[in-house]
Amino acid sequence: MSGSTEQLSRKISGAKDLGGVVRAMKALAASSVGQYEKAVNALDDYLHTVELGLIACLHRASKGFPAIDIKPQHADKIGAVIFGSDQGLVGSFNEVIVEFSQKSLRALAGRVTQIWVVGDRAKALLAETGGIPVRGLEVPASLDAITPLVGQILLELEAAREKGEIWEVHVFHNHPKPSSAYEPVGRWLLPLDAAWEQKLHATPWPTKTPPQVIDGVSSAFPILIRDYLFVLLFQACAESLASENASRLASMSRAEKSIDSMLDDLNRKYHRLRQESIDEELFDVIAGFEALTRKKPKPSSDTSLAKTSH
Repeated sequence: MSGSTEQLSRKISGAKDLGGVVRAMKALAASSVGQYEKAVNALDDYLHTVELGLIACLHRASKGFPAIDIKPQHADKIGAVIFGSDQGLVGSFNEVIVEFSQKSLRALAGRVTQIWVVGDRAKALLAETGGIPVRGLEVPASLDAITPLVGQILLELEAAREKGEIWEVHVFHNHPKPSSAYEPVGRWLLPLDAAWEQKLHATPWPTKTPPQVIDGVSSAFPILIRDYLFVLLFQACAESLASENASRLASMSRAEKSIDSMLDDLNRKYHRLRQESIDEELFDVIAGFEALTRKKPKPSSDTSLAKTSH
């Protein structure tokens, strides 16, 4: 019995330690979700500002933007940027985005020639399919680390397009939803073609005063384009991180409930065994006491007479 209670005591202690780790990870995930969601909201305003700058350039340019819709001979080559996770405990986070991206890429007219994937776990899932070169990148550990990652991706995309390795570029990531949920989304990143220009052209200028572009459209346009692409990738990364931490928060909440339920069960078993052990000890004490205090039987009358006659 003592061995059973000792084993249960060790299990209870281990479950409490595990519960402490889960609660710490839950608190960290909850804090991270809020941080990345605030960044996403701030990026919406910044993206709108950049788009207004592009609209101003379009209004000032007599012949529209430079020729950005001319297709080269390698226009059928497609590149993709996929945001996943490095760490686990996120449920089916990586499986969802990898499956969604593969399905979306198969539906495109061209052929996928190169993939940039952020996160070792998503990279491992993509590597199992084979046939397409996969460039792995580390998931940023903080908001400050997103900027150099996005800068690196833009440089590599630009180099690959100059070499003729890709032309179209699509971005895939998980988008956060209310109640710690997420959904996979995809977006056309490059090229910025005539359809994109027409969309901007259809957007009215918010004031009656015509916009002015300092130093002219030719100098402002390339800078605004870089900012536009940067914001789109930064936003995709921040939304992916918010979704990842939301998924981890949900997983930790489920784990916490399971651990609490297991602790309740273990504590009930422990107290039952302890009570049974105490009852057995009490029975032994009572039985010993009764054995010590039990009166000896009196001698019979025949035996007394026999002794007297002698």
